[in-house]
Amino acid sequence: MMETITRCSYFEKPALMRDFHDHEWGEPVAEADIVFEYVVLYAFSAGIGIKLVLQKREQFREALFGFVPERLAQLSPDAVDELLLDPRIIRNRRKMEATVTNAQAWLRLRDELGGDRQIVAFFYDFVNRQPIDNQRADGDSPPLSTPESEAMSKVLKKRGFTLKGPATCYGLMQTAGLVNDHALTCYRHAVCAELAGTLSF
Repeated sequence: MMETITRCSYFEKPALMRDFHDHEWGEPVAEADIVFEYVVLYAFSAGIGIKLVLQKREQFREALFGFVPERLAQLSPDAVDELLLDPRIIRNRRKMEATVTNAQAWLRLRDELGGDRQIVAFFYDFVNRQPIDNQRADGDSPPLSTPESEAMSKVLKKRGFTLKGPATCYGLMQTAGLVNDHALTCYRHAVCAELAGTLSF
């Protein structure tokens, strides 16, 4: 007899979102390259949601040099024009230009702070370096933004990032595990809470 898994109901369908929930969303991230990938993906998600972006994630990965910030930061206007002809990805000039701008801002910040470990810690500073464990019922929808995501948005904008409003920042925080928004009844809540306890900066 197969064991029944209880997960956050919002992520039950489609399969893409279920896999995102089961293997990624809310799991505390300690790798700088993954955080930067979320910076890129959530800039594209602004105004349309993350589901459509995830549907094109692997196409984005191929088109955007594996989300390597050093490559993206060097993209010329002509290279951006060429990317905007690629039918596999979301062709939005403002968001593509934001990808270049954010890669440049990321590299400046990383250099200023002293490396990959320090830039990851910078993001966790907004939750006092300990992921927030929201004790949420399944029917209780997470907020669109929080004081922490508003603070992140303001600081990132001052640091030269763009398309990083409070709601976009909160989506990034949820996915990167800075907050645990899994419902208490979801099997992933306990998993992510346990992983949060292993973080150290």
